[in-house]
Amino acid sequence: MSRLHSEHHLVSRIGWLRAAVLGANDGIVSTASLIMGVATASAGPSQILVAGIAGLVAGAMSMAAGEYVSVSSQADTEEADLARERIELETQPEGEYEELTEIYVKRGLTDELARQVAIQLTANDALDAHSRDELGIVEHMAARPVEAALTSAVTFAVGAALPLLMVVLSPASLLIYTVATASLAFLALLGAIGAKAGGAKVWRATTRVTFWGAFAMALTAGIGALVGTAV
Repeated sequence: MSRLHSEHHLVSRIGWLRAAVLGANDGIVSTASLIMGVATASAGPSQILVAGIAGLVAGAMSMAAGEYVSVSSQADTEEADLARERIELETQPEGEYEELTEIYVKRGLTDELARQVAIQLTANDALDAHSRDELGIVEHMAARPVEAALTSAVTFAVGAALPLLMVVLSPASLLIYTVATASLAFLALLGAIGAKAGGAKVWRATTRVTFWGAFAMALTAGIGALVGTAV
């Protein structure tokens, strides 16, 4: 007796996972960098906290707006391609059938089998077949502007709140070191969680996220120190 083979592919998470990792990473790096830049410019704890909170709010709104606009543009493009495909299926059905057949031949099927597959898929749902195999539009990769905007805004706010918490808990004399160390730890954790959720190699994602986060914070702290010295 045959046994059903059930699989759960992690690629189905790619839409929200990309937005979540981007939002949280940006929240940690940008807020920690802002805090360190302001701190090295000789600002007081209250000024640093205000700057950090302003960065959190502005960053979350910017992420939401940016994701919504960019993903909406993707959705518009997908809808325009689908609308064009609907018209071509109505006005040039034979040409579209030949196009689908050619796609399957290029993927390795024989001419006869490719034609049989094209006939059956066209009879079942021609637009679905063309959107998937000609345009590359699949359900789990489809643009979802609202989901991307909300995910990015929330994860940015959560990420930004972590270095802000260090400002509240850390002594003023150790603030820069505490924020830097804690933020790198948060980034490493984020890289590990993102890799686990996406089924990728944990060490590679953790190293990548931590390295570029450290680079951004060090650069911002250096600029803050130069500005503070000049002023």
